[in-house]
Amino acid sequence: MPKDTAYSNNQIAEKLKDLSGWRVEEGALVRNFETDGWPTTLMLVNMIGFFAEAADHHPDLAVSWSKVAVKLSTHSAGGITEKDFALARLVDQWSLWRPESGGALAGTPRPFVKSGSAKG
Repeated sequence: MPKDTAYSNNQIAEKLKDLSGWRVEEGALVRNFETDGWPTTLMLVNMIGFFAEAADHHPDLAVSWSKVAVKLSTHSAGGITEKDFALARLVDQWSLWRPESGGALAGTPRPFVKSGSAKG
């Protein structure tokens, strides 16, 4: 299996242009999510955990009643790699997914999961 290579700061900055809401903090990709409460927080954490386990790439998570902070880095490479960006894209795709308007799935009328504040 090829060794993962950490991206340079310039490469990270370029790739971040395609990931709204993510930032670099202490050598990791970080994003905060806000939920409507504890049950939704647990569903979000389980969804992230499912993809992380399937990918064999595990983020650090900080979990509270209505917030989840996701922190991605590749420890074996000593920085941020394509693995981190790939998992960040999956987290965004599925955590912020909503049914199409007028589709078979009506969707919940209440706020569910949303991008959190830039810090915190």
